[in-house]
Amino acid sequence: MKYYVTYNRNNPVSSYRSLFDDLWSDLSATASKIPPVDIVETDKAYVIEAELAGYTQEEVQVNVDKHVLKISSSKENLKDVDENKKSLVRERYYRAFERSFSLPEDIAEDQIEGEFANGVLTITLPKKPEVQPKSIEVKIKGN
Repeated sequence: MKYYVTYNRNNPVSSYRSLFDDLWSDLSATASKIPPVDIVETDKAYVIEAELAGYTQEEVQVNVDKHVLKISSSKENLKDVDENKKSLVRERYYRAFERSFSLPEDIAEDQIEGEFANGVLTITLPKKPEVQPKSIEVKIKGN
């Protein structure tokens, strides 16, 4: 907190510092545009876990189209709504994002399920049962 007590926006040096601080925070925030995911495979399914802290289930869309899974949101940061308050530190960013994943052929797309809990979206992509080779009995006629 000492940093903010001694910070003076009227000082030109402080203004440059503010410019660079804003620039660096914007650059580091671009990484937060895309939520991190973990993808694991089990015998029966693939599981995608996307970290979406600060988003609600209603703010996140999940779609499958032409073997592509898309996770997206159009949530954006809101400006300070109370004019009597101003942000001193703003490290949490909510930005619109879109992640797409090409699905393998062995996914049962009509059975995909999702769950949103504690800021984590878990999508389970069940695998289709393996198609066993079909045995055909061939009868050979003798002469």
